[in-house]
Amino acid sequence: MLKIGTRGSKLALIQSQKVVDAIKLKNPNLAIEIVVIETSGDWKPSHGEVLLSEAQGGKGLFIKEIEAAILDERIDIGVHSVKDVPTFLPRGLCLNHVMDREDPRDAFICQKATSIDELPEGAIVGTSSMRRQAIMLSRRPDLKIVPLRGNVDTRLRKLAEGQVDATILAAAGLQRMGLDDHIASYIEPESMLPAVCQGIIGLEIRDDDTQTSTILDTIHHEKTGMIATAERALLTVLDGSCRTPIGSYGQWIDDHTMRLRGLVASLDGANLYSSEETVIVKTDADAHALGLRVGQAIKSKTPKQYLQVHG
Repeated sequence: MLKIGTRGSKLALIQSQKVVDAIKLKNPNLAIEIVVIETSGDWKPSHGEVLLSEAQGGKGLFIKEIEAAILDERIDIGVHSVKDVPTFLPRGLCLNHVMDREDPRDAFICQKATSIDELPEGAIVGTSSMRRQAIMLSRRPDLKIVPLRGNVDTRLRKLAEGQVDATILAAAGLQRMGLDDHIASYIEPESMLPAVCQGIIGLEIRDDDTQTSTILDTIHHEKTGMIATAERALLTVLDGSCRTPIGSYGQWIDDHTMRLRGLVASLDGANLYSSEETVIVKTDADAHALGLRVGQAIKSKTPKQYLQVHG
C-alpha cells in the first residue's frame, strides 16, 4: 500500500488525485491511499488576516506536519505545490520528482477591471504574497495592498463580498479547480515573474526510500524537473524566504536551451533587481549551475537588507 499525504483543502486533494491517477496509469496493480494531514497553516486561528510572511513558520506552515509523517513512515509521499516548499528540506527528505508544469502565470481576479492597470486610483488589492505586492506597487504605487489569506474559495468569497477590489491567484490552481471563469485576465511573466516553481506539483519522499523513488520515476517529468532545479537553485543563492519578494521563471526555448529569469524587489516595489541567462541545459547539474549563476548575478546587485531572512 502506497500512502500519499496531503493537506485537506480542495485544491490539495485535487492535486493529490492527479498524482494517484498518474501513478495508477503506469502501475495499475498498485494499491494507493490518500492520507489527509492537517497542517499548521490550515488550523492556526491566530494568523487571521496577516500576510503569510508575517506568520510564524512562513512557508513551512503548509508542509511541516506532512514532512514529519514522511519521516515517521506514516506516509510514503508528500504532495506539495513546489512554490510552497522552503528552500532547504529537513534531513532525510528529498524532492526529486515532479509532475509536468501547468500554467505558471498569475491570474488577475476582479469584477471592476480587466487588468491591474485598469484599476481605479487607490483600489484595494488583497494578497498574501510579498512578490505580488511588490510587483504590483512597482507598476501602481497608488494601490492599497491588504493581507488576504484563506483557501481559493475563501479568497474568491471575500472578493465577491467587496472586502477587496481585486486579488491575484495562481492560474494553475484556479484551472485545476475548474474556477478559471473567475479570471479577468492572465498576467504574463514579462509583467509579473511567477513564484519559484509556480504551477509545479512536487513529490517529497525519504531519501533512502528506493522503492517509492522507483515508482515515482515512472511519472517524473524530466524537463519540468530541470526547470524546478534551476529555479530552486536560484532561490538557494538568494537565501529567499516568503518575506523576500522573489520571482523566477525558467522556460525551454527548444529541447536543450533554457531561459532563466529572476527578480528581487523591495517590499514597496520601488526597487527591482533582475537578471537572466539563456544557455544549453542537458542535465540537472547544468540546470543547477544555471540557477546558481543567475541567483548570484541578482545577489551581486541587490542591497543586503532586501535579502535578510527572519527565522
